[in-house]
Amino acid sequence: MKILVVGSGGREHALAWTLARSPSVDAVFAAPGNPGTAAEDNVTNVDVDGADFAALTDLVRGCGIDLTIVGPEVPLVDGIRDHFDACGLRCFGPSKAAARLEGSKSFAKQFMERHGIPTAASRIFTGFAAAENYIRSRGAPIVVKADGLAAGKGVVVARRVDEAVDAVRGMLSGTSFGDAGRQVVVEDFLEGEEASFTCILDGERALPLASSQDHKRRDEGDRGPNTGGMGAYSPAPVVTADVHDRIMAEIIEPLVRGAAADGMPYQGFLYAGLMIGPDGAPKVVEFNCRFGDPEAQPVLSRLRSDLAMLCLRAVDGTGLADVALEWEPRTALGVVLTAGGYPLAYDTGDAIAGLGDDLPDSKVFHAGTAFGETGIVTAGGRVLCVVGLGDDIASAQCLAYQRASSIHWRRISYRRDIGFRALARASG
Repeated sequence: MKILVVGSGGREHALAWTLARSPSVDAVFAAPGNPGTAAEDNVTNVDVDGADFAALTDLVRGCGIDLTIVGPEVPLVDGIRDHFDACGLRCFGPSKAAARLEGSKSFAKQFMERHGIPTAASRIFTGFAAAENYIRSRGAPIVVKADGLAAGKGVVVARRVDEAVDAVRGMLSGTSFGDAGRQVVVEDFLEGEEASFTCILDGERALPLASSQDHKRRDEGDRGPNTGGMGAYSPAPVVTADVHDRIMAEIIEPLVRGAAADGMPYQGFLYAGLMIGPDGAPKVVEFNCRFGDPEAQPVLSRLRSDLAMLCLRAVDGTGLADVALEWEPRTALGVVLTAGGYPLAYDTGDAIAGLGDDLPDSKVFHAGTAFGETGIVTAGGRVLCVVGLGDDIASAQCLAYQRASSIHWRRISYRRDIGFRALARASG
Protein backbone atom coordinates (compact mmCIF):
# COMPACT_ATOMS: atom_id res chain seq x y z
CA MET A 1 0.00 0.00 0.00
CA LYS A 2 1.19 3.54 -0.80
CA ILE A 3 0.27 6.35 1.58
CA LEU A 4 0.33 10.14 1.18
CA VAL A 5 0.67 12.31 4.29
CA VAL A 6 -0.41 15.92 3.77
CA GLY A 7 1.41 18.52 5.86
CA SER A 8 4.84 19.66 6.99
CA GLY A 9 4.88 19.81 10.79
CA GLY A 10 5.84 17.65 13.73
CA ARG A 11 2.56 15.76 13.67
CA GLU A 12 3.09 14.93 10.01
CA HIS A 13 6.65 13.74 10.66
CA ALA A 14 5.30 11.44 13.39
CA LEU A 15 2.54 10.16 11.09
CA ALA A 16 4.93 9.50 8.20
CA TRP A 17 7.46 7.77 10.48
CA THR A 18 4.75 5.57 11.99
CA LEU A 19 3.18 4.71 8.64
CA ALA A 20 6.57 3.89 7.10
CA ARG A 21 6.97 1.19 9.76
CA SER A 22 3.51 -0.31 9.11
CA PRO A 23 3.78 -3.83 7.66
CA SER A 24 1.04 -3.09 5.12
CA VAL A 25 2.85 -0.03 3.69
CA ASP A 26 5.27 -0.15 0.75
CA ALA A 27 5.97 3.58 0.47
CA VAL A 28 5.03 6.87 2.13
CA PHE A 29 4.94 10.26 0.41
CA ALA A 30 4.91 13.54 2.34
CA ALA A 31 3.49 16.67 0.73
CA PRO A 32 5.41 18.81 1.27
CA GLY A 33 7.04 17.17 4.30
CA ASN A 34 10.10 18.60 6.05
CA PRO A 35 13.79 17.75 6.57
CA GLY A 36 12.79 15.17 9.17
CA THR A 37 10.52 13.22 6.85
CA ALA A 38 13.15 13.50 4.10
CA ALA A 39 15.58 11.57 6.32
CA GLU A 40 13.19 8.69 7.10
CA ASP A 41 13.53 5.33 5.40
CA ASN A 42 10.67 4.61 2.99
CA VAL A 43 9.45 8.25 3.01
CA THR A 44 9.71 10.58 0.02
CA ASN A 45 9.03 14.31 0.18
CA VAL A 46 7.04 15.76 -2.72
CA ASP A 47 7.01 19.49 -3.38
CA VAL A 48 3.24 19.89 -3.43
CA ASP A 49 1.41 22.41 -1.26
CA GLY A 50 -1.15 20.87 1.08
CA ALA A 51 -3.58 23.62 0.09
CA ASP A 52 -3.47 22.72 -3.60
CA PHE A 53 -6.14 20.03 -3.74
CA ALA A 54 -5.95 19.57 -7.52
CA ALA A 55 -2.18 19.04 -7.42
CA LEU A 56 -2.58 16.55 -4.57
CA THR A 57 -5.13 14.47 -6.44
CA ASP A 58 -2.89 14.53 -9.52
CA LEU A 59 -0.05 13.27 -7.30
CA VAL A 60 -2.23 10.50 -5.89
CA ARG A 61 -3.26 9.31 -9.35
CA GLY A 62 0.22 9.63 -10.80
CA CYS A 63 1.93 7.68 -8.02
CA GLY A 64 -0.82 5.09 -7.52
CA ILE A 65 -1.37 6.16 -3.90
CA ASP A 66 -3.98 4.09 -2.07
CA LEU A 67 -4.79 6.36 0.86
CA THR A 68 -4.22 10.01 1.77
CA ILE A 69 -3.97 10.97 5.44
CA VAL A 70 -4.36 14.67 6.21
CA GLY A 71 -2.33 16.04 9.11
CA PRO A 72 -3.19 19.74 9.65
CA GLU A 73 -6.54 21.34 10.26
CA VAL A 74 -6.58 24.01 7.55
CA PRO A 75 -6.99 21.66 4.53
CA LEU A 76 -9.67 19.71 6.43
CA VAL A 77 -11.62 22.86 7.32
CA ASP A 78 -11.25 23.97 3.69
CA GLY A 79 -12.80 20.71 2.41
CA ILE A 80 -9.98 18.46 1.22
CA ARG A 81 -11.98 15.34 2.15
CA ASP A 82 -14.92 16.49 0.05
CA HIS A 83 -12.61 17.16 -2.90
CA PHE A 84 -11.06 13.68 -2.69
CA ASP A 85 -14.48 12.06 -2.33
CA ALA A 86 -15.65 13.84 -5.48
CA CYS A 87 -12.57 12.47 -7.28
CA GLY A 88 -13.24 8.92 -6.06
CA LEU A 89 -10.03 8.82 -4.00
CA ARG A 90 -9.61 7.55 -0.43
CA CYS A 91 -8.86 10.30 2.10
CA PHE A 92 -8.70 9.85 5.86
CA GLY A 93 -10.10 12.94 7.54
CA PRO A 94 -13.48 14.49 8.30
CA SER A 95 -15.64 16.30 5.78
CA LYS A 96 -15.74 20.09 5.63
CA ALA A 97 -19.01 20.03 7.54
CA ALA A 98 -17.63 17.84 10.33
CA ALA A 99 -14.35 19.78 10.48
CA ARG A 100 -16.33 22.82 11.62
CA LEU A 101 -16.05 21.29 15.08
CA GLU A 102 -12.56 22.78 15.02
CA GLY A 103 -12.99 25.49 12.43
CA SER A 104 -15.64 27.35 14.44
CA LYS A 105 -15.70 27.32 18.23
CA SER A 106 -19.23 28.74 18.22
CA PHE A 107 -20.38 25.89 15.97
CA ALA A 108 -18.74 23.39 18.33
CA LYS A 109 -20.42 24.94 21.36
CA GLN A 110 -23.83 24.82 19.70
CA PHE A 111 -23.21 21.20 18.63
CA MET A 112 -22.32 20.20 22.19
CA GLU A 113 -25.37 21.94 23.61
CA ARG A 114 -27.61 20.25 21.03
CA HIS A 115 -26.25 16.79 21.81
CA GLY A 116 -25.81 17.05 25.56
CA ILE A 117 -22.00 16.97 25.61
CA PRO A 118 -20.57 18.53 28.79
CA THR A 119 -18.57 21.73 28.35
CA ALA A 120 -18.15 25.12 30.03
CA ALA A 121 -21.05 27.57 30.02
CA SER A 122 -20.46 30.18 27.33
CA ARG A 123 -21.79 33.01 25.19
CA ILE A 124 -20.97 34.02 21.61
CA PHE A 125 -20.31 37.65 20.68
CA THR A 126 -19.61 39.80 17.63
CA GLY A 127 -19.97 43.14 19.42
CA PHE A 128 -17.55 44.52 22.00
CA ALA A 129 -20.01 46.23 24.37
CA ALA A 130 -22.14 43.13 24.92
CA ALA A 131 -19.03 40.98 25.42
CA GLU A 132 -17.57 43.43 27.93
CA ASN A 133 -20.81 43.57 29.91
CA TYR A 134 -20.96 39.76 30.00
CA ILE A 135 -17.36 39.45 31.18
CA ARG A 136 -17.89 41.99 33.95
CA SER A 137 -21.04 40.18 35.06
CA ARG A 138 -19.27 36.79 35.18
CA GLY A 139 -15.99 37.93 36.71
CA ALA A 140 -12.58 36.25 36.43
CA PRO A 141 -10.92 33.91 35.82
CA ILE A 142 -12.66 33.59 32.46
CA VAL A 143 -11.68 32.31 29.01
CA VAL A 144 -11.83 34.22 25.71
CA LYS A 145 -11.53 32.30 22.42
CA ALA A 146 -11.28 33.48 18.84
CA ASP A 147 -14.00 31.65 16.92
CA GLY A 148 -11.86 30.64 13.94
CA LEU A 149 -8.53 28.92 13.39
CA ALA A 150 -5.59 30.63 15.10
CA ALA A 151 -2.86 27.97 15.05
CA GLY A 152 -3.63 26.89 18.61
CA LYS A 153 -3.01 30.37 20.00
CA GLY A 154 -6.45 32.00 19.85
CA VAL A 155 -7.27 31.35 23.50
CA VAL A 156 -6.73 33.71 26.43
CA VAL A 157 -7.19 32.38 29.96
CA ALA A 158 -7.72 35.69 31.73
CA ARG A 159 -7.03 35.91 35.45
CA ARG A 160 -8.37 39.47 35.61
CA VAL A 161 -11.51 41.03 34.12
CA ASP A 162 -9.54 43.80 32.41
CA GLU A 163 -7.28 41.17 30.78
CA ALA A 164 -10.35 39.45 29.33
CA VAL A 165 -11.81 42.74 28.12
CA ASP A 166 -8.52 43.62 26.41
CA ALA A 167 -8.45 40.18 24.76
CA VAL A 168 -11.98 40.63 23.40
CA ARG A 169 -11.13 44.10 22.13
CA GLY A 170 -8.06 42.80 20.29
CA MET A 171 -9.91 39.87 18.75
CA LEU A 172 -13.07 41.66 17.63
CA SER A 173 -11.06 44.52 16.13
CA GLY A 174 -9.07 42.05 14.03
CA THR A 175 -5.81 43.16 15.64
CA SER A 176 -5.05 39.86 17.39
CA PHE A 177 -6.08 37.10 14.98
CA GLY A 178 -7.55 38.77 11.89
CA ASP A 179 -10.83 37.35 10.67
CA ALA A 180 -10.52 34.36 13.03
CA GLY A 181 -11.32 36.68 15.94
CA ARG A 182 -14.20 38.67 14.44
CA GLN A 183 -16.48 36.46 16.51
CA VAL A 184 -15.52 35.32 20.00
CA VAL A 185 -16.64 32.73 22.52
CA VAL A 186 -16.46 33.76 26.17
CA GLU A 187 -16.70 30.81 28.51
CA ASP A 188 -16.39 29.97 32.17
CA PHE A 189 -13.03 28.88 33.50
CA LEU A 190 -12.94 25.16 34.26
CA GLU A 191 -11.12 23.82 37.32
CA GLY A 192 -9.26 20.53 37.08
CA GLU A 193 -6.51 18.82 35.11
CA GLU A 194 -6.32 18.81 31.34
CA ALA A 195 -6.08 15.68 29.23
CA SER A 196 -5.91 14.96 25.51
CA PHE A 197 -8.10 12.17 24.18
CA THR A 198 -7.73 11.10 20.55
CA CYS A 199 -9.85 8.60 18.64
CA ILE A 200 -10.14 7.17 15.16
CA LEU A 201 -13.74 7.44 13.93
CA ASP A 202 -15.33 5.51 11.06
CA GLY A 203 -18.65 7.37 10.99
CA GLU A 204 -20.41 4.89 13.26
CA ARG A 205 -18.02 4.15 16.10
CA ALA A 206 -14.88 5.44 17.78
CA LEU A 207 -11.62 3.63 18.51
CA PRO A 208 -9.80 5.40 21.36
CA LEU A 209 -6.04 5.80 21.20
CA ALA A 210 -3.72 6.16 24.20
CA SER A 211 -4.37 9.15 26.43
CA SER A 212 -1.92 12.03 26.67
CA GLN A 213 -1.45 15.40 28.31
CA ASP A 214 -0.27 18.58 26.58
CA HIS A 215 1.36 21.66 28.14
CA LYS A 216 -0.10 24.74 26.45
CA ARG A 217 1.57 27.53 28.42
CA ARG A 218 5.01 28.68 27.33
CA ASP A 219 6.69 28.79 30.73
CA GLU A 220 7.36 26.39 33.60
CA GLY A 221 4.52 25.84 36.06
CA ASP A 222 1.95 26.54 33.34
CA ARG A 223 2.64 30.27 33.23
CA GLY A 224 2.97 32.67 30.33
CA PRO A 225 1.02 32.91 27.06
CA ASN A 226 -0.77 30.03 25.38
CA THR A 227 1.09 28.26 22.60
CA GLY A 228 0.44 25.46 20.15
CA GLY A 229 1.89 23.09 22.77
CA MET A 230 5.25 22.92 24.56
CA GLY A 231 5.36 19.18 25.18
CA ALA A 232 3.23 16.14 25.97
CA TYR A 233 3.40 12.68 27.45
CA SER A 234 1.46 9.43 27.14
CA PRO A 235 -0.30 7.83 28.91
CA ALA A 236 -1.88 10.50 31.12
CA PRO A 237 -2.45 9.18 34.66
CA VAL A 238 -5.41 11.55 35.14
CA VAL A 239 -7.32 9.40 32.63
CA THR A 240 -8.05 6.45 34.90
CA ALA A 241 -10.11 3.51 33.70
CA ASP A 242 -13.24 5.09 35.18
CA VAL A 243 -12.50 8.49 33.62
CA HIS A 244 -11.81 6.78 30.28
CA ASP A 245 -15.22 5.11 30.38
CA ARG A 246 -16.91 8.42 31.22
CA ILE A 247 -15.16 10.19 28.34
CA MET A 248 -16.37 7.56 25.91
CA ALA A 249 -19.94 7.46 27.27
CA GLU A 250 -20.46 11.19 27.88
CA ILE A 251 -18.41 12.82 25.10
CA ILE A 252 -17.11 10.61 22.30
CA GLU A 253 -20.12 8.36 21.70
CA PRO A 254 -22.61 11.29 21.80
CA LEU A 255 -20.39 13.10 19.29
CA VAL A 256 -20.40 10.13 16.92
CA ARG A 257 -24.19 9.83 17.17
CA GLY A 258 -24.70 13.58 16.96
CA ALA A 259 -22.52 14.05 13.89
CA ALA A 260 -24.37 11.26 12.08
CA ALA A 261 -27.75 12.70 13.12
CA ASP A 262 -26.70 16.12 11.83
CA GLY A 263 -25.85 14.65 8.42
CA MET A 264 -22.07 14.86 8.78
CA PRO A 265 -20.88 11.38 9.82
CA TYR A 266 -17.37 11.76 11.17
CA GLN A 267 -14.46 9.77 9.72
CA GLY A 268 -10.91 10.62 10.72
CA PHE A 269 -8.93 11.54 13.79
CA LEU A 270 -10.88 13.33 16.50
CA TYR A 271 -9.00 15.14 19.25
CA ALA A 272 -10.88 16.10 22.40
CA GLY A 273 -9.11 18.53 24.68
CA LEU A 274 -10.66 17.86 28.07
CA MET A 275 -10.72 19.19 31.61
CA ILE A 276 -11.04 16.46 34.21
CA GLY A 277 -12.72 17.88 37.30
CA PRO A 278 -11.75 16.97 40.87
CA ASP A 279 -14.69 14.52 40.90
CA GLY A 280 -13.50 12.82 37.71
CA ALA A 281 -16.15 14.46 35.52
CA PRO A 282 -14.82 15.28 32.01
CA LYS A 283 -15.77 18.45 30.15
CA VAL A 284 -14.76 19.49 26.64
CA VAL A 285 -12.34 22.40 26.32
CA GLU A 286 -12.07 22.02 22.54
CA PHE A 287 -12.46 19.62 19.65
CA ASN A 288 -9.84 19.30 16.92
CA CYS A 289 -10.50 17.57 13.61
CA ARG A 290 -7.00 16.04 13.48
CA PHE A 291 -4.33 14.52 15.70
CA GLY A 292 -2.92 16.90 18.28
CA ASP A 293 0.58 18.32 17.98
CA PRO A 294 2.68 17.64 20.09
CA GLU A 295 0.47 14.78 21.38
CA ALA A 296 0.94 12.79 18.15
CA GLN A 297 4.66 12.41 18.74
CA PRO A 298 4.56 10.56 22.11
CA VAL A 299 1.31 8.71 21.37
CA LEU A 300 2.48 7.37 18.01
CA SER A 301 5.84 6.47 19.56
CA ARG A 302 3.90 3.94 21.63
CA LEU A 303 1.60 2.55 18.91
CA ARG A 304 2.40 -1.02 17.82
CA SER A 305 -0.68 -1.60 15.67
CA ASP A 306 -0.70 -0.95 11.92
CA LEU A 307 -1.85 2.67 11.64
CA ALA A 308 -2.31 2.48 7.87
CA MET A 309 -4.77 -0.42 8.15
CA LEU A 310 -6.68 1.35 10.92
CA CYS A 311 -7.13 4.46 8.79
CA LEU A 312 -8.04 2.41 5.72
CA ARG A 313 -10.67 0.45 7.65
CA ALA A 314 -12.18 3.72 8.85
CA VAL A 315 -12.79 5.01 5.32
CA ASP A 316 -13.36 1.94 3.15
CA GLY A 317 -16.46 0.50 4.81
CA THR A 318 -14.87 -2.31 6.84
CA GLY A 319 -15.07 -0.20 9.99
CA LEU A 320 -13.45 -0.47 13.39
CA ALA A 321 -15.69 -2.97 15.14
CA ASP A 322 -13.78 -5.49 17.26
CA VAL A 323 -10.40 -3.84 16.58
CA ALA A 324 -7.97 -4.18 19.51
CA LEU A 325 -4.94 -1.91 19.59
CA GLU A 326 -1.46 -2.90 20.74
CA TRP A 327 0.66 -0.39 22.68
CA GLU A 328 4.22 -0.09 23.86
CA PRO A 329 3.81 -0.41 27.66
CA ARG A 330 6.43 2.21 28.44
CA THR A 331 5.77 5.93 28.89
CA ALA A 332 6.64 8.40 26.12
CA LEU A 333 7.38 12.05 26.84
CA GLY A 334 8.01 14.76 24.24
CA VAL A 335 9.66 18.15 24.77
CA VAL A 336 9.10 20.89 22.19
CA LEU A 337 12.16 23.01 21.36
CA THR A 338 11.18 26.50 20.23
CA ALA A 339 12.74 29.46 18.46
CA GLY A 340 13.56 32.61 20.39
CA GLY A 341 10.50 34.85 20.72
CA TYR A 342 7.86 32.14 20.30
CA PRO A 343 4.82 32.35 20.45
CA LEU A 344 5.13 35.97 19.31
CA ALA A 345 7.51 37.08 16.54
CA TYR A 346 10.25 34.46 16.47
CA ASP A 347 13.68 33.91 14.95
CA THR A 348 14.21 31.86 11.79
CA GLY A 349 17.21 30.76 9.76
CA ASP A 350 19.39 29.69 12.68
CA ALA A 351 21.65 26.68 12.12
CA ILE A 352 20.74 23.63 14.22
CA ALA A 353 23.55 21.56 15.74
CA GLY A 354 23.36 18.13 17.36
CA LEU A 355 20.69 16.48 15.20
CA GLY A 356 22.97 13.52 14.49
CA ASP A 357 23.64 12.69 18.14
CA ASP A 358 21.35 9.67 18.38
CA LEU A 359 20.37 8.26 21.77
CA PRO A 360 18.66 4.85 22.20
CA ASP A 361 14.91 5.03 22.95
CA SER A 362 14.72 8.66 21.82
CA LYS A 363 13.42 10.24 18.63
CA VAL A 364 13.65 13.78 17.25
CA PHE A 365 10.63 14.90 15.22
CA HIS A 366 10.97 17.96 12.98
CA ALA A 367 8.28 20.64 12.99
CA GLY A 368 9.60 24.05 11.95
CA THR A 369 12.81 23.24 10.08
CA ALA A 370 14.16 23.81 6.58
CA PHE A 371 17.22 23.05 4.51
CA GLY A 372 19.72 25.93 4.64
CA GLU A 373 22.93 26.51 2.69
CA THR A 374 25.07 24.64 5.23
CA GLY A 375 22.54 22.32 6.85
CA ILE A 376 19.19 22.28 8.62
CA VAL A 377 17.95 25.60 10.03
CA THR A 378 15.02 26.83 12.10
CA ALA A 379 11.93 27.79 10.09
CA GLY A 380 9.09 27.97 12.60
CA GLY A 381 8.19 28.78 16.18
CA ARG A 382 8.04 25.18 17.34
CA VAL A 383 11.15 23.73 15.74
CA LEU A 384 11.55 20.17 17.08
CA CYS A 385 9.89 17.70 19.43
CA VAL A 386 12.25 15.35 21.27
CA VAL A 387 10.62 12.15 22.57
CA GLY A 388 12.02 9.76 25.14
CA LEU A 389 10.65 6.30 26.04
CA GLY A 390 11.07 5.06 29.61
CA ASP A 391 9.71 2.54 32.07
CA ASP A 392 8.01 5.37 33.96
CA ILE A 393 7.39 9.09 33.62
CA ALA A 394 10.65 10.01 35.39
CA SER A 395 12.87 7.91 33.13
CA ALA A 396 11.05 9.06 29.98
CA GLN A 397 11.47 12.68 31.05
CA CYS A 398 15.16 12.17 31.87
CA LEU A 399 15.87 10.65 28.46
CA ALA A 400 13.95 13.31 26.54
CA TYR A 401 15.83 16.11 28.28
CA GLN A 402 19.16 14.32 27.88
CA ARG A 403 18.56 14.19 24.13
CA ALA A 404 17.28 17.78 24.03
CA SER A 405 20.40 19.05 25.80
CA SER A 406 22.54 17.87 22.88
CA ILE A 407 20.70 20.09 20.37
CA HIS A 408 21.61 23.75 19.97
CA TRP A 409 20.84 26.89 18.03
CA ARG A 410 20.85 30.59 18.81
CA ARG A 411 18.21 31.45 21.43
CA ILE A 412 16.83 27.92 21.70
CA SER A 413 14.12 27.67 24.36
CA TYR A 414 12.06 24.93 25.98
CA ARG A 415 10.23 24.15 29.19
CA ARG A 416 12.14 22.11 31.74
CA ASP A 417 9.10 20.67 33.53
CA ILE A 418 7.15 18.67 30.93
CA GLY A 419 5.37 15.86 32.81
CA PHE A 420 5.38 17.61 36.18
CA ARG A 421 1.81 16.63 37.03
CA ALA A 422 2.42 12.94 36.33
CA LEU A 423 5.64 13.11 38.36
CA ALA A 424 3.73 14.61 41.27
CA ARG A 425 1.17 11.81 41.08
CA ALA A 426 3.90 9.18 40.94
CA SER A 427 5.67 10.60 43.99
CA GLY A 428 2.53 11.39 45.97
